[in-house]
Amino acid sequence: MALPQRHRLKGQRVFDCIYQKGRKHHGPFLVLRQLEARTALLPPCQRCAPPSPWRCGVVISTKVHKRSVQRNKLRRLLHQHLLNQLGDWGASTSPDQGRPPLWLLISLKPGSAERDPSALLGECTQLLQQAGLTPDRKST
Repeated sequence: MALPQRHRLKGQRVFDCIYQKGRKHHGPFLVLRQLEARTALLPPCQRCAPPSPWRCGVVISTKVHKRSVQRNKLRRLLHQHLLNQLGDWGASTSPDQGRPPLWLLISLKPGSAERDPSALLGECTQLLQQAGLTPDRKST
């Protein structure tokens, strides 16, 4: 299942900006970049879309796996995980709390296709906790 349209990141300028100015969180097989949203960089079709507290893109190169079928499976797996993890964050975000909308970019490193999917999802959760987007399960 893919992310809903309001949560998707698109546009070369958006991705370039996140790569250059985004804050990085590294894991053994994933990299999470986050940046405060800059709506002016979005393509015109996305500027008029309903506002969302977060938008995300998942980048999986051919270095991760040569077959597009495998890359798409990983992308769908991460999309579903992000919806489960950040859906609550989006519901709890209001303008009163002063949280700006965020852009997230998850990149998979070579070798991550051979990992167990649950290990990848665990690492993704850990990176989201490091970024302060989900509550730390150990402390509660």
